[in-house]
Amino acid sequence: METIGADILVRCLAEEGVEHVFGYPGGAVLYIYDAIFKQDKFQHILVRHEQAAVHAADAYSRASQKVGVCIVTSGPGVTNAVTGIATAYMDSIPMVIISGQVPTAAIGEDAFQECDTVGITRPCVKHNFLVRDVKDLADTLRKAFYIARTGRPGPVLVDVPKDVSLQPCKYVPAKGEISMRSYAPVNKGHQGQIKKAVQMLLAAERPMIYSGGGVILSDASDELRRVAELLGAPCTNTLMGLGAMPATNRQFVGMPGMHGTYEANMAMQHCDVLLAVGARFDDRVIGNPRHFAQNARKIIHIDIDPSSISKRVRVDVPIVGNVKDVLIELIAQYNAARAEAKPASQEKWWQQIEAWRGKECLKYAPSDEVIKPQFVVEKLWEVTGGDAFVTSDVGQHQMWAAQYYKFDKPRRWINSGGLGTMGVGLPYAMGVQMANPGSEIAVITGEASIQMNIQELSTCQQYHLTPKIICLNNRFLGMVRQWQQIDYGSRYSESYMDSLPDFVKVAEAYGHVGLRIERPADVEPALREAFKKHKDRLVFLDFITDRTENVWPMVKAGRGLTEMLLGSEDL
Repeated sequence: METIGADILVRCLAEEGVEHVFGYPGGAVLYIYDAIFKQDKFQHILVRHEQAAVHAADAYSRASQKVGVCIVTSGPGVTNAVTGIATAYMDSIPMVIISGQVPTAAIGEDAFQECDTVGITRPCVKHNFLVRDVKDLADTLRKAFYIARTGRPGPVLVDVPKDVSLQPCKYVPAKGEISMRSYAPVNKGHQGQIKKAVQMLLAAERPMIYSGGGVILSDASDELRRVAELLGAPCTNTLMGLGAMPATNRQFVGMPGMHGTYEANMAMQHCDVLLAVGARFDDRVIGNPRHFAQNARKIIHIDIDPSSISKRVRVDVPIVGNVKDVLIELIAQYNAARAEAKPASQEKWWQQIEAWRGKECLKYAPSDEVIKPQFVVEKLWEVTGGDAFVTSDVGQHQMWAAQYYKFDKPRRWINSGGLGTMGVGLPYAMGVQMANPGSEIAVITGEASIQMNIQELSTCQQYHLTPKIICLNNRFLGMVRQWQQIDYGSRYSESYMDSLPDFVKVAEAYGHVGLRIERPADVEPALREAFKKHKDRLVFLDFITDRTENVWPMVKAGRGLTEMLLGSEDL
């Protein structure tokens, strides 16, 4: 029985088990939206801006282990979505973006709301497709989902011309697993390389585990913890990997890098064997690669993406494969080898780790007069029992969230790492709540970031979404101001927020609850009111915080990991 392309597209989404789709309609996708109206397999969430649709689908994927899905129209619909697509691409998030396109006969004719979607998005997607024949639509969508979730995950875009969504065609259900000759990611690690890694780790006197977002994406947190227990080694999680190793575990030494802990950075630099798992040695983690390479150490690197290995830092034992599969084999081989060869002593290494910890690099000066942003995050952790889903925007508040909220579980910390996109916090919370209804969700943001997608308060009202917005309001573009203070002679060029709205009234205008908190003594009561009394409401908590507070420690751009500023006294 024949149907049309739009109906085929909707049936394919249902076939993939899609339960939620985020989007915004427009002329080029109206046949698709008509098909959505006639189905009941998944729920569509109408956002207020296309960027938010992609961010919400992105966070939905991060928090649910599913492929996020969004729909946008042609032209400005796609260009508005590009920031969200690039954000997901940088963090390797599996997503399928369906974009409308002008009719095939009009492509290249500068038609109304036409743009070269394939060309524009090519640098920031794992793959993209332009469907010119309705007969190819179903197979293309199935390939898109397969590519998005396998290998190194990433966003895949499918561009559908309006006439293709109307063309008649017979729907053919999927037959077996997808197989693509030109795309065959490796999952199992090389046995010989894993054996080399085991021998190195057994001989290590100062081993260190450095894990990243790849551990979260491959659902290998349990395996990572088992490896850490076997090795008895300190473990650090990058910004994207927080929660893979419980923050309350003694072996966890904090986050590494530009705003990482003193003990994590020193251990990264002075270990003799570094086991890198699902991480990519990016600039915000290791600082200057030449400085990082000064200390002799052996490096084992496990990653699904061969192009990430030895890209910035030369490694000694590369292991290409799915992190979970490789760690399972590593554990098996290590247990077998340990029975014959006793691991080297790490007593002196742990003495050194504890000495570095003694620096208490995250200690800050408390105040009874002004609210310290770190204090707000600490109280948030206490009030939520450390069990909330926390989304954040980008800036100082993001770093304080990463430093002071102790994440013990994976997929609870949702933020933009690679691209560093302001404005993601609120739409991220929308996606998280659709994936985890009934959970406690906090958005840690700043007065600048929240305004970039504040219109999504309307979406939250429509769909009864109830995140608690923790706005650390310092009336500055905080991270910009910090850099200007340290590197630009305190010349605060355009980093001061000169005219801010009354966020309480803004929240109330959208139908939510607004609270303004100005005294440290009111921080905990306000948080408890938001999460207990107003459990079923979105609450905007506007915390008026210390304007001069900086994020410490800090490794300045171009410096090495051990060249940390621990506070204003180091300036």
